[in-house]
Amino acid sequence: MIVAIENQKGGVGKTTLAIHLAHALALAGARVLLIDADPQGSARDWAAARLGEPLFPAIGLDRPVLHREVPAIARDYEHVIIDGPPRVSELARSGIMASDLVLIPVTPSPYDVWAAQEIVRLVQEAAAFKERLKSVFTINRKIVNTAIGRDVIEALSQYPIATLGAQVSQRVSFADSAAAGSTVLEADPRGAAAREILALRDEILQYGRDETQK
Repeated sequence: MIVAIENQKGGVGKTTLAIHLAHALALAGARVLLIDADPQGSARDWAAARLGEPLFPAIGLDRPVLHREVPAIARDYEHVIIDGPPRVSELARSGIMASDLVLIPVTPSPYDVWAAQEIVRLVQEAAAFKERLKSVFTINRKIVNTAIGRDVIEALSQYPIATLGAQVSQRVSFADSAAAGSTVLEADPRGAAAREILALRDEILQYGRDETQK
């Protein structure tokens, strides 16, 4: 499965989700590749900061040729995660066209809900050419012990895209682990952050299986 993590709004945690989802899939025994399609190269910086063995291979491909090159690259992997660029561009369109599933992270903010219109439009345009393309929202950087996540799910219902039940909260452990080129799945594998990431992984895998069977 090729998953593109896309949202034209910055600050929604695309790179953090991409790295953690890739690691969670690798922990399940899958062959996983992370493609950094963001010209800022944050995922590549994270990989370079790591001192130990790589958790999974990570490469940079921030040119609008993803839809042509990724299918061939993906043959050697069970899952490919694409960390998308932070704005609407030909590169973003190429990443969407390269994927089987577009994961759209949204933070619990009215601004993010309004801004989601742009990425939804891009996905709908791509779906006209790629009939089996799937897309789904996920709530990211939720403030712990608040009900605002539920409010955002209701607000997102205006769009023709489902929202996953698994939500990832804003936690210091994500930043702490990133500085060492690690993840919360290594730093605190039994902690709340790790449990949220694993729940997200499992729901994405189940969502992919359910959609394939339709």
